[in-house]
Amino acid sequence: MSDLAIRIENLGKRYLLGETHEATLSEQLGRWIRSPFRARAAARAEQGEFWALNSISLDVKQGEALGIVGGNGAGKSTLLKILSRITPPTTGRAQVRGRLSSLLEVGTGFHPELTGRENVFLNGTILGMRKSEVARKFDEIVAFSGVEKFIDTPVKRYSSGMYVRLAFAVAAHLEPDVLIIDEVLAVGDAEFQKRCLGKMSDVAQQGRTVLFVSHNMAAVQKLCSRAVWLAQGQVQQAGNPADIIGAYIASTSRSSESGPTMPGFSYWQSPCDSRTEVTSVRFCSPDSGEAIEEAATGQSLAVEIEFNAAQAFRSFSVVLQIATLDGTPLILTSTTPDRDLAFGTSIGRHRIRCIFDALPLAAGEYVFGAGLAIPNVEYVWRDDSLCRLHVAPRDVYGSGLAPTAARYLLATQHVWQAPESL
Repeated sequence: MSDLAIRIENLGKRYLLGETHEATLSEQLGRWIRSPFRARAAARAEQGEFWALNSISLDVKQGEALGIVGGNGAGKSTLLKILSRITPPTTGRAQVRGRLSSLLEVGTGFHPELTGRENVFLNGTILGMRKSEVARKFDEIVAFSGVEKFIDTPVKRYSSGMYVRLAFAVAAHLEPDVLIIDEVLAVGDAEFQKRCLGKMSDVAQQGRTVLFVSHNMAAVQKLCSRAVWLAQGQVQQAGNPADIIGAYIASTSRSSESGPTMPGFSYWQSPCDSRTEVTSVRFCSPDSGEAIEEAATGQSLAVEIEFNAAQAFRSFSVVLQIATLDGTPLILTSTTPDRDLAFGTSIGRHRIRCIFDALPLAAGEYVFGAGLAIPNVEYVWRDDSLCRLHVAPRDVYGSGLAPTAARYLLATQHVWQAPESL
């Protein structure tokens, strides 16, 4: 385990249905005293059990930033609680090398009756740091958290946002060997979340290990060097964050009863015939019409949309949206603003193309979705099979460095003018 920060072997966690929480030592003692009633309790326990984690094996290298993704109930938080020694495993084992700091949920890690200042030093002591070491970091922690005015106030009087600010500042600045962060950062505002992600990136670049659980796929892809997808308490896939996120998003799309969703579209139920719908979306060459499966940044691309109209419409629009795999909308366009293209449609099947002379997407994975709309009635029909496109890197600026989604998402043609003296 010389180069490993975490080793997980056949880890399992079982909960008996009907139990509300882990038993404390006093509760376990009380159960022993009430031993005559244990048979009855055991009979109730046999009614069912739930494995939050089931035979998970995973190694995390020192200095690795690992993202953990998955739906609610996948076992993500349970895994982090076992690693943080908050709850014991039922089977298997988890070894963590070095000093560990975790931020799992609001209320964990601080004593509510102590002030913010006292909790900072208490956490440092728990991590095995000397008081002088914590004191050197104290001003930096308080400045990052932004709670200077309330640092000598008991934390039970903090808002959830203030609590998380200070808790993250403590967890990230006391130089742990392993930093574990759950979705709790969502409590903070957008500006603070951005600073937290920047700090976690700094921690990872310093050679320390980060485990990051989030439903923000863009943050996982930006921060992490590797990702793991959990489902039903088991590892489904591990590897490159873009590939793992793509597989996870695709699985949620397949399992969704309403089909995949894409922010930016309007979702209304159509009062018209349900046969009025997009039937296919495909990518092709604008010149030859030949289908293509991959494009490159700056390449010309045609998006061909076929749709069916169950009745004739005097006014009709086709909508196209491009988004990242996590659903972040990038481009939304439709035929409506183009006066030369305003059209009605007859009953039957139709085809239309949207042509990009120079595709403005940096290298990465994207999702295209198409819909149909009737202006003035404002009903939109969504395509139930969103179409995914891989964009290959291309040095469109001639800089020797191709734009990639890790640095920015859109790469547009532009011209810089020479500077002039003022």
